[in-house]
Amino acid sequence: MKVELFHAPGCSRCTAAREDLKAAATAARADVEWREVNALDEMDYAVERGVLSLPSIVIDGELVFSALPSPQQLRAALLRRPAVRS
Repeated sequence: MKVELFHAPGCSRCTAAREDLKAAATAARADVEWREVNALDEMDYAVERGVLSLPSIVIDGELVFSALPSPQQLRAALLRRPAVRS
């Protein structure tokens, strides 16, 4: 499961929440692939994913949070998603 945190340099909300969100995601699911995406460097990719505000979280290509979730909200969203079968 791919979890992408879209952020921008200098975003204090992004920086403050990043480690807690990553910890919540990796604790919730063993199959999490965490990626931090600088939206300024990858603007086209961010737009393709529907990211219009920062920070945002995309899970498996789907914009799930267009505003900063709490670690508990992210954990709950990940637990609701079905496991990917190989």
